[in-house]
Amino acid sequence: MICALASAVCYGTASVLQAMAARSTAPGSGSGVDAALLMRAVRQWRYLLGLGLDGAGFLLQIVALRALPIYAVGAALAASLAVTAVVAARLMRIRLKRAEWAAVAAVCLGLALLGLASGPEGDREGSDALRWSMLGAAAGVLAVGALAGRLPDKPRALVLGLGSGIGFGVVEVSVRLIDSLALPGLFANPALYALLLGGGAAFLLLTSALARGSVTTATAGMVIGETVGPALIGVVWLGDRTREGLAPLAVAGFTVAVAGALALARFGEPPARPEPAPNAAPAG
Repeated sequence: MICALASAVCYGTASVLQAMAARSTAPGSGSGVDAALLMRAVRQWRYLLGLGLDGAGFLLQIVALRALPIYAVGAALAASLAVTAVVAARLMRIRLKRAEWAAVAAVCLGLALLGLASGPEGDREGSDALRWSMLGAAAGVLAVGALAGRLPDKPRALVLGLGSGIGFGVVEVSVRLIDSLALPGLFANPALYALLLGGGAAFLLLTSALARGSVTTATAGMVIGETVGPALIGVVWLGDRTREGLAPLAVAGFTVAVAGALALARFGEPPARPEPAPNAAPAG
């Protein structure tokens, strides 16, 4: 759980840095997924620093997923929005309201309940059908991004958010489906390619969402996509369980943590560009 929480800190801080970089490089108009935007963003030091934190967060996430149920790790990652809110308040000079501080407290409470109730990771290895399904889902994330540009603004934000969340969820499940790093068997495992494709597609969709105006809806969609589906897969197909008799506590903790994260969804939104100052009147 310490690794899962440290991963959330890395991801939450990275989100603020990447949002600032993405907005500073974004064009004034456009929609959908822009691969060139990602290339422009990586030239910004904030985005590169954010990627470094993402890399550290991913390694910590892998460690957590090898020891905890997916539902516990997923809720911890959703809690990165609480980190984003606190960091945004510092770096972007955003004043948190009482309701938002209450949401941060709710996330912490939910995670504490999950920490008490969650058992070890499930002992099922997962079927080949599930591995291929994850690869298909990763490819579907790219298709979602391609179709999103044809939608109006509000539906597009939701679709991009859900798509990126599903991509991150594919990564969570795929980590559990890679049962050996031995070669050459590793390269024959579809879960490896699902992990790489799902993670790359999720970053592409999320970067596009960060640069396209208000993405509060997109961030909420991302939280839902990366928590609910993977948690169900972990319980139904991979054998994730709670400690004996503490299933209701785990459900309550998961619900409270995700609800608190959704309440903080606006902190997935990049800072607004400053308006150009009006021309000064000539001195008389």
